[in-house]
Amino acid sequence: MHDDRSLVEARLNRVLDERIRPAVYPESVPLEVAVWNAPGEPVPVAEGLAASPGPIAVGDMWGAPWGTSWFRVTGTVPAAWAGKTVEAILDLGFDENMPGFQCEGLVHRPDGTPVKGLNPRNQWVRIGAPVEGGEEVRLHIEAASNPVILDYHPFLPTQLGDKETAGTDPQYTLTRMDLAVFDETVWQLVLDLEVLGELMQELPVEGARRWDILRAVGHALDAIDLQDVNGSAAAARSCLEGVLSTPAGPSAHRISAIGHAHIDSAWLWPLRETVRKVARTTSNMTALLEDEPEFIFTMSQAQQFAWIKEHRPEVYAKVKKAVAQGRFVPAGGMWVESDTNMPGSEAMARQFVHGKRFFLDEFGIENDEAWLPDTFGFAAGLPQIIKAAGCKWLLTQKISWSQTNKFPHHTFQWEGIDGTRIFTHFPPVDTYNCSMRGSEIAHAAKNFKDKGVAKHSLAPTGWGDGGGGTTREMVAKAARLRDLDGSATVRWETPTEFFTKAEAEYPNAPVWVGELYLELHRATLTSQAKTKQGNRRSEHLLREAELWAATAAVRTGFPYPYEELDRIWKTVLLHQFHDILPGSSIAWVHREAEKTYRAVAEELNGIIDGAQRALAGDGSGTLVFNSAPHERHGVAAGGAGVAAVGGSAQLSPREDGGFVLDNGLLQVEIDGRGLVTSAYDIGAERETVAPGRVANLLQIHPDFPNMWDAWDVDAFYRNTVTDLTDADELTPVVAGTSAAVRVVRSFGDSKVTQLLTLPAGAKRLDIDTEVDWHETEKFLKMSFPLDIHAERYASETQFGHFHRATHTNTSWEAAKFEACNHRFVHLEEPGWGIALVNDSTYGHDVTRTVRAADSGTTTTLRVSLLRAPRFPDPETDQGVHRFRHALVPGAAIGDAVREGFRINLPERRVAGDAAVTPLVTVDNDAVVISAVKLADDASGDVVVRLYESRGGRARVGVTAGFDAVEAAATDLLERPSADAPRLELADGAVKLTLRPFQLVTLRLARSRT
Repeated sequence: MHDDRSLVEARLNRVLDERIRPAVYPESVPLEVAVWNAPGEPVPVAEGLAASPGPIAVGDMWGAPWGTSWFRVTGTVPAAWAGKTVEAILDLGFDENMPGFQCEGLVHRPDGTPVKGLNPRNQWVRIGAPVEGGEEVRLHIEAASNPVILDYHPFLPTQLGDKETAGTDPQYTLTRMDLAVFDETVWQLVLDLEVLGELMQELPVEGARRWDILRAVGHALDAIDLQDVNGSAAAARSCLEGVLSTPAGPSAHRISAIGHAHIDSAWLWPLRETVRKVARTTSNMTALLEDEPEFIFTMSQAQQFAWIKEHRPEVYAKVKKAVAQGRFVPAGGMWVESDTNMPGSEAMARQFVHGKRFFLDEFGIENDEAWLPDTFGFAAGLPQIIKAAGCKWLLTQKISWSQTNKFPHHTFQWEGIDGTRIFTHFPPVDTYNCSMRGSEIAHAAKNFKDKGVAKHSLAPTGWGDGGGGTTREMVAKAARLRDLDGSATVRWETPTEFFTKAEAEYPNAPVWVGELYLELHRATLTSQAKTKQGNRRSEHLLREAELWAATAAVRTGFPYPYEELDRIWKTVLLHQFHDILPGSSIAWVHREAEKTYRAVAEELNGIIDGAQRALAGDGSGTLVFNSAPHERHGVAAGGAGVAAVGGSAQLSPREDGGFVLDNGLLQVEIDGRGLVTSAYDIGAERETVAPGRVANLLQIHPDFPNMWDAWDVDAFYRNTVTDLTDADELTPVVAGTSAAVRVVRSFGDSKVTQLLTLPAGAKRLDIDTEVDWHETEKFLKMSFPLDIHAERYASETQFGHFHRATHTNTSWEAAKFEACNHRFVHLEEPGWGIALVNDSTYGHDVTRTVRAADSGTTTTLRVSLLRAPRFPDPETDQGVHRFRHALVPGAAIGDAVREGFRINLPERRVAGDAAVTPLVTVDNDAVVISAVKLADDASGDVVVRLYESRGGRARVGVTAGFDAVEAAATDLLERPSADAPRLELADGAVKLTLRPFQLVTLRLARSRT
């Protein structure tokens, strides 16, 4: 037989494009259109409906950036269309190649009832099926003219990312506003041919199935009358029945499809626009659920449900109804799909506390899965947090974006730092916006790495980020793929149904130990420094507010601010979303975040001040409040008293210029350039700085990644570096009992001022850095070349620390050229170590070289301070920034933990004489209390969260400083843990034995008398 395959395939494409698809709507009449442009920010629906619109016509421009236009469309269904299905086609000027990321609309009836969203691949509204003819049509469209930020030429700097700079020129052309007859038979034919044509392209040419489909498609095309597609569509469909009904083989891959519309809680749009994106999408999805009985939709992020509840209760009512039916599935159990690298221990825990509690309170649903398809890598401390929240599964997809190494599994057990394992799945479809294309389904089956031992994978299906979610076309394709020879099978299933099947078929899934590092988007650890500082400081202010408010409530009857703390936590958690905290959103988002963090700090400082004043009494003395988890200057952890500080530090000139600082524990030499040439541990007789090198060296690199400017730093940035060694000023500073040197440098259009301080009685060098930053596409680092031989180093993560290699033996290690830490990085030889602690930075790199002179190892630790990408915010990080770091020679890992808390939780001095004993104490410094608070149920019980911080076993006594009558181990939601042993409370104390990095939450009941 002659090979006519290419001929038939090309014929299929042209006939579909030019004849069959246009015949889906064979008849149409124009609607009348009028528009009202809302001034400023979006208005309530009632106001938009009541406004008086002016004239506009198809072909006219509309929509200033970030504006809202209310379109009124009216018309009459022709009498001749009686008995037919009629839809309104409402094209606001969509680009169908960009589902999401542009204008969107939400259609309302005249009474304000939402109908459905309008999106590039979803422009229809059903009028009647069938119609009687003569019906009057009146619809209102709330249209958002969001600008296109990520265009066909992506990453170009743009001022469109903030309404203050975006201008007022209209952006979109009103394209079509019609009533049209919908021919369902032709529409079904389109889906038949698309599914078969796409499947055919994925099958082997030498296989019989491909040729069976080709012949059937050829017959169907022969049956089409190109001058009467609507009259011949049924005949063409009959030619395809045989190939569409051939069942899949028993070895076919099994895909669980789940309706999905991943909506970033902010990204290339502000938070206020996400509220409307969610309303449009959920209106679409509740309507589709009513039309498609097998379809199931899932949505994560409790915050997004809360937004609908608050702003669009009529939409929320539909959502709640669909949730009750089991068709609209709240997923993930987190407040938002947060970043997981940078949020601190408590914040990561509270993501689950607030998310799960919302779903329980609103829907009675207990989530078993964490749902994070788009998060930029996963910290090694996360598995035990997931488990402590009562979850057991994790879904993500983003790891497939890694540039260097292909992750070896799609289904596996992920083991965290404490040994907890979580059953985890990466969908091999490699997208969380699956559209049921044949290429996607085939890729999932071919790509699945666990073939032979497992068959199931998940496919999140639908357009996200304003694309409107799953479409009726996707549902129709899934129906054809339910059991189709040559294809993976597709079923609509909930996350629980998928994970239950996947876990059952793969009981011995392979184990991956440690972080799930994304080999991409590494610069998100540094971009938008003020957002990151706001997050870190908010986390620690929340710790203080809970601790002192709880202490004051128990000791003095101070009113515990339950509602205020709940609201503030949710605000902070929202801003940990994976495009806010990572610094990858538009200028508007980060401008608002900075303002929000200032308000959060003001309110929390007010709570702290009120509680501490209630505790301190009215005396004339001065009390030091210590909110850190370790004693400081004689003041107990979580207590207040009179601080005792002894000793002093001396400053003297250095022979070759510069100064020597000495406090009897540490001797630091600073040369005439303001660089640290020596940090000598006097007791250990050990030098910190590598021979011939200088520390506190600021270095600047060009920073122009190949793509994803705010997200990425590519390895080649290291090829060019400028050391900032020239000092404009070097001045000794009198600072009480401390010795300090002030250094000023200028470079480019920027200026750096540093204060290097050696405090009395402490073996550390404090480094306060102020940068007035006005560079573009540059990367600023601070370097510490250390005389230490270490094959690995520790960086703090949630509830512990994680070790990474200092070498690059493998491509996996080489790819980690920029990594995340929380409060500290620690390097150690047996018996001696070094810590570098910080108050607000996350990104760092560690490299090692061997010196030719003495064969010693220089291990260089560099802190990432600032970047200056131009997309999506062209003014990223411009302005003044302040950072605090401390170099701690001779530090063991426990010292790193202690100093990390110290720099983030400064002592507070309050007038008063009433010393405060801690509400809760522990008798082992290896065990850290991460939270002391009153129980969320307002019972008055005290909740204490603690963890083993050094990576070893720990026996610890936990003692209540109040009349505790009962102690229980709980989950993160403060519910009794089913698998926890019963705790004995003796003399107000509980004895625990913790494994390395184990997290424990205790609930201490108070006497009610």
